Amino acid sequence: MALTGDQIRFFRHNGFLRLPGQLPEETIARLKATILNDVTNAVEPVQRDKHGDVIRLSQLLDRDSIFGEIATSDLVLDSLESLLGPNIEIITNRHNHATLNPPSRGYTAFHRDVVQWSRDIVTVLFYLEEATVDNGCTNVIPGTHLFNWIQNEGAKTSVEGLLGDDLRAQAVPLPSPAGGLAVIDSQIFHRVGTNLTDGTRTSMTFGYVSVDELAGVQDPYRILVRGESAYGGNVARSTM
Repeated sequence: MALTGDQIRFFRHNGFLRLPGQLPEETIARLKATILNDVTNAVEPVQRDKHGDVIRLSQLLDRDSIFGEIATSDLVLDSLESLLGPNIEIITNRHNHATLNPPSRGYTAFHRDVVQWSRDIVTVLFYLEEATVDNGCTNVIPGTHLFNWIQNEGAKTSVEGLLGDDLRAQAVPLPSPAGGLAVIDSQIFHRVGTNLTDGTRTSMTFGYVSVDELAGVQDPYRILVRGESAYGGNVARSTM
């Protein structure tokens, strides 16, 4: 579903937006079953908690076709086209994972998804279980995607030490029902909430960008999912 003008303005101003539409219950069930199978069998690459339990599956797009089907569905891309334009790529070397967010995960610091101000991406969160304040829904600090005067150190995306108490106090939770979708600007300061329950809060995360019209070669970590790979440089595109 295409976004309205008010929704686009809200996203540009605040750096986040709950997307219209919702994943069907049968789709949620299929996704959760596929994720649970790989978690149970510890299918690499995975991330583990301090107890050695699997809490994250990486490289979802290489695991099962259902992940690509959902990540590139019209439900998602119709909204993203309102933000990124008609030519859209999904990136495979940032996000592209499923997270359980169990109680054992503990506190996660505020961070950005990318360091470079000029390499912004749009991040879509797919909630496969209800996300609440109690089970650790995402927290965002509205408007901080516009804070280009706060620079990251080196290649670190964490900005916890750069934020004053006055900014951290502005954080708001982003709860969602199971099947809900949310989009955030990759430069917004955000964190995963602390799970205070006994269960998990399973979600998927994918990153999207507009096609780079000046790219002379195809980036192997980008997959065209809508439109065309339009090249507008002043020299011929390399075939290497």
